[in-house]
Amino acid sequence: MTDENTTAVEPEPIDPPAPVVPEMDEAEIERRFAAPAGHTHIGGQALIEGIMMRGRTAWAVAVRTPDGSVHLEEHDLPTKHRTGWRTWPVARGVWAMYETLALSLKAFGVAASLAGATEEEQLTSTEIMWTMVAGVALAIVAFILAPALLTNLVTSSVSHPYLWNIVDGVLRLGVFLAYIWGVGFMPDIRRVFAYHGAEHKSIHAYEHGIPLEPRYIQRYDTLHVRCGTAFLLMVMVVSIAVFSLLPGKIVMGWFGVTAGLAIVTFNIVSRILLLPVVAGLAYEITVKWAGNHSENPFVRVLLWPGMQLQRLTTREPDDGMVEVAVAALTAVAARDARAEAQTGAAPAIS
Repeated sequence: MTDENTTAVEPEPIDPPAPVVPEMDEAEIERRFAAPAGHTHIGGQALIEGIMMRGRTAWAVAVRTPDGSVHLEEHDLPTKHRTGWRTWPVARGVWAMYETLALSLKAFGVAASLAGATEEEQLTSTEIMWTMVAGVALAIVAFILAPALLTNLVTSSVSHPYLWNIVDGVLRLGVFLAYIWGVGFMPDIRRVFAYHGAEHKSIHAYEHGIPLEPRYIQRYDTLHVRCGTAFLLMVMVVSIAVFSLLPGKIVMGWFGVTAGLAIVTFNIVSRILLLPVVAGLAYEITVKWAGNHSENPFVRVLLWPGMQLQRLTTREPDDGMVEVAVAALTAVAARDARAEAQTGAAPAIS
C-alpha cells in the first residue's frame, strides 16, 4: 500500500471531471445523470471480497478484510512500448490478452492471500499457484475436451467434418452458459458477482462525473458496455466461425491422415493452441471496432447478447462493496491524473 496523498482537484466541467468529484448541488447531479457518459480507460475486475481497477498508468486492488477494514494496494503499470508485431491487428489483441491475464493473476493473488480470518485460513503463494493451475486444467476439460467428446457421440468428424465443428461450438457455448448460471448459486461466487456489479456501478458514476458516494452510485445499472463478459461470449462465437472453416478432416487429409481418433485429437489440440488467435479476433471486433462505434445500431445489436449475459455475472451490491470499488477507482484515477498533469497527456475521461 502506498502512502501517497491525493491532491485536491478544483471542480471541473462534466467533460472531463476530476477523479474525485467535489460536492455539488442536486440539480447538477441530476443533470449529470441524464448526460451522456464520458469515455474512460479505467476498467476493473471483481475479486474475492474485493475489486481490481486498472487505468492508463497504474492499477489498484481494494479488498475487504475479515476485520471489516479495506486493504488497498496501488501499483504502477509498466511503461507501454508497443512496437512491431504488437501493433498488428489480431496480434495486438493476443498481447492485450496476455497483459490482462498476467495482471488478473496478480490481483487474484492479492485478494486470495487476504481471504480468511486467520493466517491458517489464508492461502499461501504456493496454494494460490496450484489453485490457478487447477482452474486452467478444469477449463480445458470443461470447455474444450468434454464438448469434443460429446460431439463425437452425436456426429462423425470424418463423415461430417463441418457439422462436427458446428455441434462442438454450440456445445461449448452451452457448457459456458450453464457454468456461468450454475456457479451463480454458490454463495461465495454470488458475492464476487455482487462486487462485479459494484465495479460497473462505480465506473458508471465516474464516467458521468458525479460524486462517488454509494447513494448516487447505487442508482446505476450493474450492466456496462465495456464488460469483459461480452468479450468472453464473443470469443465463443468467433471460435465457432473459425473452426467451422478449419475442419480437422481437411487439414489432416493434407498429411494423409484419415483415422477418426487422430482427427478428433487434432480438433481438440487446435482449439487449445489457436485460442490466442481467436481471442485476438474477438478483441478486434469488441474492443477496436465496436468500442469505437458504440452508438452504431448494428454494434448495439452485436453487443446485446453480451450485455444480457451480464445479468448472470453481476448482482446488486451492498454499500460496503461499493465503498471497496470506490477505494480502488479513486486510487487509480488519482495516479492517472498526476501522471497526465506531468506529461500533458489526454485526461482520463474525454
